[in-house]
Order: sequence, then C-alpha cells, then structure tokens
Amino acid sequence: MKLEELVEQFARNVAAQTDAIHRGDSRTGNKHAKQYTAALQALRAQGDTGREALAVLLKHPRTDVRAMAAAFLLRYRTAEAQAVLEAAANEGGVAAIGAIMTLRRWKDGTWALDPE
Repeated sequence: MKLEELVEQFARNVAAQTDAIHRGDSRTGNKHAKQYTAALQALRAQGDTGREALAVLLKHPRTDVRAMAAAFLLRYRTAEAQAVLEAAANEGGVAAIGAIMTLRRWKDGTWALDPE
C-alpha cells in the first residue's frame, strides 16, 4: 500500500472511531482503532519517511485526526505536535481528553508512542 493510502486509512479510521464514540458504539470504535493502528504500524515500518507522510495530518480539518497524528509524532516533530495537542486540549471534546493525557505523559517522561 502506498504511503498516501496508509495516511488516508489512518485519518479515516481515527475519524470513524471518534464518530462511533459519540454514538456510544464501542465495538465499532474498537474496530476502527485496530485499523488505524495497522496503518500506523505500516507507516512506522517506513521510518522517518512514514512519519513525514503522517505529518501531513497535523493540518487535517478534523481536530481528532490532527491530535491523534500529533500524539504519535511528538518525538519526531516535537514543537509542531505539541502545538497541535495544546490547541486540541483547549477545544474540548473527545480529542481534548487524549491530547491532555498525551501532553501529560510527554511532560512527565513516560510517553512511549513512537519508540526510536
């Protein structure tokens, strides 16, 4: 699968998971989480080329997609990812919870979403 297709799979499934959470449908949400995780693993397997491809999502129109991409890009694109997460944390909603927790783990040194 091409990098662009993996990035689209990641974005589409993050958005679908958020939508499922809003509906109270955890089963569907978990299905989409598995799919975006698979896309993320395939992108990571490409090293920094895959991370760079994922970084386009830092400007995605949906906050949840931007924040999820930022969570996985903190080590690679620290300043930009932190700015995205801080903005998401201030917006409220489902994405804010994840953004707040990600920033907390980053600051306390326990963040481990993208090992080197």
